[in-house]
Amino acid sequence: MAGFKGGYGGGFGGGNMQNLMKQAQKMQQEMAKAQEELLDAEVTGSAGGGLVEVRVNGKNEFLGISIKPEAVDPDDVEMLEDLIAAAMNDAKEKADALSKEKMGAFGAMGGLL
Repeated sequence: MAGFKGGYGGGFGGGNMQNLMKQAQKMQQEMAKAQEELLDAEVTGSAGGGLVEVRVNGKNEFLGISIKPEAVDPDDVEMLEDLIAAAMNDAKEKADALSKEKMGAFGAMGGLL
């Protein structure tokens, strides 16, 4: 046992832990940047061949709606309601896809940071 110096040799803590912390910090910064990009992004969902368009950001926050005059029929309000709902669903699907694209790289790690 002449060569045994005791201790753990610094293999578990020290540099490895520091590298892990740096990687976690970098991932957290990248995730914050991706979330900011989602807030700045705008997607448009449409229905009725563009008669109704709904704009949302990448976080599914409603930004606005555009309804062409020909979509407004006082005798068929239900159709307009259906077009609005369809456009909102289309926008939501697009925003979800964008969010998955931007945030998917972080996977389960996102919940740890």
